[in-house]
Amino acid sequence: MAQMYGKEKDGDQDLEQFDPGFISFLSKLPPKSPETGTLRIFCRTSGGDSFYAAYGADALFIAQNVFHTNSVIKYLGSGGRAAGLPSVSLKTSVAHMFLREALTTNQLRVEIWVPEAAQGKKPVKFRLDKEASPGNLQAVEDLLFANSDSVSAPIVMAVKLATAPLDASGSQTKLRSVGVAFADTMTRELGVADFVDNDLFSNLESLVIQLSVKEAIIPTGTAAGTTDRDIDLNKLKAVLDRCNVVISERKPSEFAVKNLPNDLPRLLKGSGEILDAAAAIPQLGLPTAPSALSALILYLSLLSDPTNHGMFTIRTHDLAQYMKLDASALRALNLVEGPGKIGSNQNTTLFGILNKCKTSQGSRLLGTWLKQPLVNLHEIRKRQSLVHTFVEDTNTRRTLQDDFLKAMPDLSRICKRFLKSKASLEDVVRVYQVVLKLPGMIETLTAVQPEEDESGVSLIEETYLKPLKECETNLEKYGEMVEQTLDLKELEGHNYVIKPEYDPRLLELAEKMGEVRDGLDEEHEKTGKDLGLELDKKLHLENNQVYGYCFRLTKNDAKNLSKRYIELGTNKSGVFFTTTALKQHAEDFKEISATYAKTQTGLVKEVIEIAATYCPVLETLNNIVAHMDVIVSFAHVSANAQYVKPQVAEKGSSDLILKEARHPCLEVQDGINFIPNDVEMIKEKSEFQIITGPNMGGKSTYIRQIGVIALMSQIGCFVPCAEAKLPIFDSILCRVGAGDSQLKGVSTFMAEMLETATILRSATLDSLVIIDELGRGTSTYDGFGLAWAISEHIASQIHAFCLFATHFHELTSLAQQIPHVKNLHVVAHVTQSSRDSRDQDIALLYKLEPGISDQSFGIHVAELANFPEDVIKLARKNAAELEDFTEEQSENPFPPEVIESGIAAMESFFATWSSSSGRDGDDVIMEDESSPEAQLEELKKVVNDMRPVIESNAWLQSVITAL
Repeated sequence: MAQMYGKEKDGDQDLEQFDPGFISFLSKLPPKSPETGTLRIFCRTSGGDSFYAAYGADALFIAQNVFHTNSVIKYLGSGGRAAGLPSVSLKTSVAHMFLREALTTNQLRVEIWVPEAAQGKKPVKFRLDKEASPGNLQAVEDLLFANSDSVSAPIVMAVKLATAPLDASGSQTKLRSVGVAFADTMTRELGVADFVDNDLFSNLESLVIQLSVKEAIIPTGTAAGTTDRDIDLNKLKAVLDRCNVVISERKPSEFAVKNLPNDLPRLLKGSGEILDAAAAIPQLGLPTAPSALSALILYLSLLSDPTNHGMFTIRTHDLAQYMKLDASALRALNLVEGPGKIGSNQNTTLFGILNKCKTSQGSRLLGTWLKQPLVNLHEIRKRQSLVHTFVEDTNTRRTLQDDFLKAMPDLSRICKRFLKSKASLEDVVRVYQVVLKLPGMIETLTAVQPEEDESGVSLIEETYLKPLKECETNLEKYGEMVEQTLDLKELEGHNYVIKPEYDPRLLELAEKMGEVRDGLDEEHEKTGKDLGLELDKKLHLENNQVYGYCFRLTKNDAKNLSKRYIELGTNKSGVFFTTTALKQHAEDFKEISATYAKTQTGLVKEVIEIAATYCPVLETLNNIVAHMDVIVSFAHVSANAQYVKPQVAEKGSSDLILKEARHPCLEVQDGINFIPNDVEMIKEKSEFQIITGPNMGGKSTYIRQIGVIALMSQIGCFVPCAEAKLPIFDSILCRVGAGDSQLKGVSTFMAEMLETATILRSATLDSLVIIDELGRGTSTYDGFGLAWAISEHIASQIHAFCLFATHFHELTSLAQQIPHVKNLHVVAHVTQSSRDSRDQDIALLYKLEPGISDQSFGIHVAELANFPEDVIKLARKNAAELEDFTEEQSENPFPPEVIESGIAAMESFFATWSSSSGRDGDDVIMEDESSPEAQLEELKKVVNDMRPVIESNAWLQSVITAL
């Protein structure tokens, strides 16, 4: 294992022989370790080979996570294992793979150190070469991600809290003003948002989900953390932590906006000569966001990279334009892979089901759409019409996927390499190949023939054809430039070179190289005749990596070589030799080739600079291709999985009706025969539904699939139903499963209550609320009390569509108090067991029917899980005893005649007190009513008169005691 991953013996010996000064140097560096979220590795060389090394806690972390053993660890310095410094080495390829995973999956920060030039016998010192974090991969992008396409671009944001403005009543209770700035360094886009939030930061949580934020920058708080500001910061950290966002704390001074009006115009396109930045850039006028933007620009060091100047755009993000999702909804609906689950079965997430995209940019856009469902009915219907068009026209869909989209490179990444002058001629050629594909793509789209929806043709013209034709026109000159400058004949051998005819100097050098090659061939023929050997079969002329141009013979053929031939060396492939003339030709060829390469490098740079001017057009084309890829992917999935086009109506104007609804992820699992269910939620009639039934009966699947279908309809996709009619929801809020996070000091019950509090604060009339098994984290009585109170509040105060799955069967009584609460239950067929007349067998039918589940099935489910027989028997015995005890407790211990006597005495008491206090029989206050003090005295007198009756009636005593 060590040999497979690490450096060989040479590297280990090199580590062991480190100068003690290195250990001293290492000890003086600021402490960093995986526990604090940072990995520090050092680039080393040994015998001309490069490798990486890590020390201390980092070495232990790598040993466990890469090698899965501590046997690879070496201990530097005196003391060996007891007191030495742990170290481990990694091959370059393995180190790069590990660092990619550390940044993306484990969400750690990374530092890469490189050696400074050693001076004499001074100790080796290192300098920090690259730093990266989950939200900021700029420094390592070319090193670690050059050949990998990430699903989504890392988003980093900065957050600034301020005092909320006074509302109409002059109160600021429980409201916070939040300013947010975020950056996508891949597309070079800045964004800001400024909004008022509650003390749970529900809006901020939705924003983090919408943007797929990986890292957040916040100002540091005081050590004590007792001020209101610090309490808010701690709550903010809890929200970010719940969303799996890495937190970076910065000095509050970095959030100052003093230099922003000068700095921001330098980054933005077309704003280099702005005189009044505040007037020209409206985002600078926001109350809180500019502070966050200032900190973000400083953290990402955007101004220090000249290639960023004049290349960014900025926008204001409006939370209200997308459906709000909380972190719990993200998990409950299985939208994307959770942290640490990258690479699992793609059918377990909605992203995996819908991602039939052929391009990297399409997959990234799909990930964005899933977290930003639309709330604009017009835009939803536009997407649906496009999907419907491609569902109907199968030939066009397949042609686009197989012949065009499959061949599209990630133009966004290529543009970034162009602008950073890190592109190659291969990138230039890849864009040229895209240019060649455009006419065919346009022709294919022009031929679209939908069977029903004619509006789809006009939408395709507006969305794809018109902008694609503009791109084709703008890229005509690009195609001509490539054809004039590159040698296209060489492309078949993946050889990317400039055409010699493009430049007189290059042409002259090419002619000289041709002459030298002719000389090489002549010498080859001459030597062949001299030795009497057949060319290329016996006598080989080759350009050897060590000797340059030379001849090669097998050892047998080389036995008769005369002394006039110069022998160069021998190995298993044969004997290498040369002649004086060949040696001269080889030196000439080497010299001319070097000059040719140097001249070509300058021309390549010119070509890439010209190509970089087309980046705005390529970015536009990239967006069109990504959009088309996602729409065609939706159509592909919808056609093959038999999804239907949902009828979507405005907020609050429609009921939720689904016929034969299915869960898109579960129905494709192996060995699953999914049983669909109808859903009918009518406003003011059945908007709140309580679902009861046995574990494993399908309650959770039923409520989650409704959330997934609602989300799919609002991203413009078809849905897994036979028929679907839905309103537009402004949010999907979930409380599903046990969100236990004990390592962070959050218990199961606390996590449950935090998620529920977010629902109660955020839900509106147009929300979809999904609650599964609320109240299991505490005692039965407290859990039921909370479940009842929360249900009643949502049903009577918020009036949101709500699905509430529970094992508290008593909760079904809520339907008797609130007319629009309806009870549903999972059907389970119970039969007597042949083994024991008291035992029962259960068959789960996975169907939902009206009404309540009148019994519990916990022990039956335990049997299905193959519990030991003696445990099952003991469980049945204890359950029976508890039921008997409950029945005994529920029986009334007082005879009917005692109760009747007590009620008569109570009526007599109230009648006597009423008449003596100056009240008539209808409790109307008489004009001569006495003072409260007099009434109290009269009450005491009546009680004393009734005391013998009270003491003689046990039921009456129990009522008074209870009161």
